[in-house]
Amino acid sequence: MATLVQTMLNMADVYKRSDPTKGIADIIEMMNDTSQDILTDWVWEECNDGTKHTHTIRTGLPSVAWGALYEGTPQSKSGTQQVSDTTGFVEAMCTIDKRVLELAGDKRLALRASESRPFIEAMSQELISSLFYYDSATNARHPKGLSARFGVKATNGAGNQIVDAGGVGSDNMSIWFVSWGQDGVCALYPKGTTGGIKQEDKGEQRVVDESGNPYYVEEEMVRAYAGFKVKDWRQVSRIANIDVSELMAGNVDLYAFMRKAYYKMHNRRAPKVHDQNNPGRAVIYANRDALEALDALATNQGAADNFTRLRPMEIEGKEVLSYRGIPIRECDALLNTEAQVT
Repeated sequence: MATLVQTMLNMADVYKRSDPTKGIADIIEMMNDTSQDILTDWVWEECNDGTKHTHTIRTGLPSVAWGALYEGTPQSKSGTQQVSDTTGFVEAMCTIDKRVLELAGDKRLALRASESRPFIEAMSQELISSLFYYDSATNARHPKGLSARFGVKATNGAGNQIVDAGGVGSDNMSIWFVSWGQDGVCALYPKGTTGGIKQEDKGEQRVVDESGNPYYVEEEMVRAYAGFKVKDWRQVSRIANIDVSELMAGNVDLYAFMRKAYYKMHNRRAPKVHDQNNPGRAVIYANRDALEALDALATNQGAADNFTRLRPMEIEGKEVLSYRGIPIRECDALLNTEAQVT
């Protein structure tokens, strides 16, 4: 039997949420960001090994040789490497005292809905942050996100997919090019579960307060299982070390770095809508400061430059900007306080 502290809805909260007609007011969601839109990009895959997913990637090709009569053929083989990615789960409980719901009368369902809605938003924001910033090496409960895989510059492998924009210190941002699909990036869920955010009404529960006295609540559980697989590192590229202050001052030629990142993408010409016949779907993720800077650079400044580099396009009924045919998602989870990637 659970012990609850004062983290639940009370009558004062109910009155704060009531409109002049005594109904539940439409709440202005000031804490919402773009995370729920971004989750629609995700391609989900069930783990093939319980709570982890193991896949094999090709790391080398066999050698071939020109031959001559009466000479043998050199033997060779390709190289492979197995990679395992883990999953974790994030959850929360939306709990309301049953007496509060009774006092709410015919507003009880609206009251419960108004309280469960921000749990979905909080869960969405957490999942998007985990995609970009979490690392199972520093916290075993977390999945391994993209920054942990594309966090060290190199001349080969994932490190070769990093475009260095020249920023130093800890006031940098990144722009990500990500191709979602079975051969690119997938979100994982444990075998036997489902992908995405799950809401489950747990009904009436008996709990105790801090003094050990029992009472009843109604609970709703919100849970998501998630991990990430990057099968082909060439289907991701990262513009790292974008100095925020220099960018906002107009001193960063961001389109030059966008071009470099674009041509590092192996699947840059992928179809925009993913299905079983298409190899993947490429998306660009940037925060609003980066988008503002791109917009400023694209603004016509005279006859010498009248080419708009960002173009509007429609995806699933929504208008989004695109760069070279790849849609750009505004992503509030991307920070302006990243450390330098070296």
